[in-house]
Amino acid sequence: MGAADVVPGVSGGTIAFITEIYEELVNSIKSINLQSLRQLFNGGVATFWKSINGNFLAAVFLGIAISVFSLARLLEHLLQQAPILVWSFFFGLIVASALYIAGKIQRWNVSKIIALVAGAAIAYSITLLTPAQTPEAWWFLFLSGALAICAMILPGISGAFILLLLGKYQFVIEAVGNLNVTILGILAVGALVGVISFSNVLSWFLRKYHDLTIAVLSGFMVGSLNKVWPWKQTTQTIIDRHGEVQPLVQENVLPGDFAAQTGQEPMLIQGILLAAAGFALIFIVEGLTRSREKK
Repeated sequence: MGAADVVPGVSGGTIAFITEIYEELVNSIKSINLQSLRQLFNGGVATFWKSINGNFLAAVFLGIAISVFSLARLLEHLLQQAPILVWSFFFGLIVASALYIAGKIQRWNVSKIIALVAGAAIAYSITLLTPAQTPEAWWFLFLSGALAICAMILPGISGAFILLLLGKYQFVIEAVGNLNVTILGILAVGALVGVISFSNVLSWFLRKYHDLTIAVLSGFMVGSLNKVWPWKQTTQTIIDRHGEVQPLVQENVLPGDFAAQTGQEPMLIQGILLAAAGFALIFIVEGLTRSREKK
């Protein structure tokens, strides 16, 4: 989940779905509330820890933290040096994820198809938004953390991409790389408030309208494919805070057009192979999960 969340356009929520921990994750986060806090003071740490499924949450978020801090620089480097190959891998991964999650709905009907199309349309619209220039004040960092974490637990909508839209992706990556405790602390508090609030809403929808919610989440992944299409042409650039030119607006093009318009090698064969690898990985993980459940 941590590795996926570092990449704009890929959601850790997708990985949670694939590994069969999604609903447990949402419900465990939801359990952190005033009632569980009362148990902390009345019943002690052990009672509180059990009531919030603490071992599970600690394992998940420790894994995310380790992955973010260890892979942030590597993935940033790969996205700069071999973007087509990185996006191809994640494109295949998301296609397989959408099929896998949609397959959990046993009986499709008109309402579920509409929900899937609506989810795809919402996610697609988000991918068309242009990144903004935004302030670096504490309140905006708090808001960025809250919005990004909500996206992180939604399959198909990436927390990193939300940071990108808010003009804070590069800023946060640098803070992670430099271990800027102040910035990371503000983001963490915003993320904590956001994830607890949003998990309550999402848990309610999963409980009351399970299949419709799953259909919408599947649609989110389908719509997000627009963001992770490997071959892009930059139409607008921006100079970042370090004076370096960064892409601001990109449009998807076919591999042949990419070569003609950019003069770069489209790496079509390598891209197809990596997309196939990403696609296969989902079903390998799913197979391992089923095998473990049987044991």
